[in-house]
Amino acid sequence: MTPLSRREAVGLCLAAGAGANALPRRVLAEWRRALELGILTRPYLDAALRAEHWIRSTAITTGKGRRTWPCTPGDAKRGAPERSFYSGAPGVTLGYLELFRFTGERRFLKEAAAGALELASTIPAAGAPVNEPGLYEGLAGHVFVLREVHRLTGRKELYAAAETGAKALAAAAQRSSGGVAWNDVTDIISGSSGIGLTLLALRDLLGDQALELARLAGDRLLTLAKPVAEGQRKWLMDPSFPREMPNFSHGTAGVAYFLATLAQQGGEPKHLEAAKDGARYLQAIAVPSGHGSGTVIRHHDGDGAGLFYLSWCHGGAGTARLWQRLDAIDPDPAWRAAEESGARGIIAQGVPEQRTPGFWNNISQCCGNAGVAEYFLARYERTRDPADLAYTRRQADDLLQRGTSEGKTERWIQAENRVSPQEVAAQTGWMQGAAGVAVLLLHLDAALQRTRLQRLELPDAI
Repeated sequence: MTPLSRREAVGLCLAAGAGANALPRRVLAEWRRALELGILTRPYLDAALRAEHWIRSTAITTGKGRRTWPCTPGDAKRGAPERSFYSGAPGVTLGYLELFRFTGERRFLKEAAAGALELASTIPAAGAPVNEPGLYEGLAGHVFVLREVHRLTGRKELYAAAETGAKALAAAAQRSSGGVAWNDVTDIISGSSGIGLTLLALRDLLGDQALELARLAGDRLLTLAKPVAEGQRKWLMDPSFPREMPNFSHGTAGVAYFLATLAQQGGEPKHLEAAKDGARYLQAIAVPSGHGSGTVIRHHDGDGAGLFYLSWCHGGAGTARLWQRLDAIDPDPAWRAAEESGARGIIAQGVPEQRTPGFWNNISQCCGNAGVAEYFLARYERTRDPADLAYTRRQADDLLQRGTSEGKTERWIQAENRVSPQEVAAQTGWMQGAAGVAVLLLHLDAALQRTRLQRLELPDAI
């Protein structure tokens, strides 16, 4: 099949430290015993480990101690490894890191280290050209992955590669419109908002320079804001993009989330005020969801006014991160009310049982079941509301029913892009594929076992 990049797709639609938090190694022994007896008491754990079996079966050894994985095994176009955190091998590497956190099984940590060593071999030197700087599609994501794997393995070469990559990312910043930028894009996926969030997470590598660059990235974003009404601003994905997509991955919600996070972590009042203006704009364009309960926000303007995505990228599950961040740093009943309304709006759409145009044949973290389930599970961990956990399980149970089991493996055949539903495949990655699905299933199993885990926290974490 012919792949679509994230940008093309939206255009067309238009070692130490983990042990105390890991479950005992007997988790895997109990699982194997249950399989032998034919008694499946932990279906989410079972599916996660079966997904790992499938990912492992696709692994490619590239050198001594180094490993990678294809994005779409067996596919003529995408059967080779990809380097984006979004759908490529870096996300699989982090998936193995979470498997280690959950089980304490050293072989999973060994796989994470092997993936990180392969990634380290691709890091440019400071001052070298950086073609893809972003969080989900480029160098910022690579540096984050390397730093996280170093934290649990202690491997000095991974820290050195992360430090080199961070310096290359800093050197690639260019003065632009009263601040700095790495490209023309404003968003979380590949632009200044995602890079800025990563810089805030990398202060141990760059020191004060990380915060200074994040501030300058925020300053530049302020100059690109488009006034809408009194107390409202919005941002486009880039100045030349013909449509506005207001939600988290490519729009105002993601930019405002970065600006709010920047204000919380050393920015200025002007950054927080801009974030609140963006939030007020999103509140103004929210519309009632199905059955009169809750609200949803359109995928894009114009002919997308009636199209409602629901997961991380363009839906309530992602945009909720802005409401939560604002509620944490600027307590106002309006922010919590906006999040509650968005959560009800997702449920009112009738998903997962009903597959709406904005919730198509996709089960992944970006666009499908896993992203919605991860959000409601995070809500449950904050609220302890049984309804949030029950809805998480609805999404996860539907996801399990859509899996393909063969022997000891599990994979999910899906359409990555709504605009090309005929192109279906099983993928290995984090935002699209089995690694991200497995992580959600591990988190849910831990919640049901009442086990508190020190989760991996992404730069754009809830």
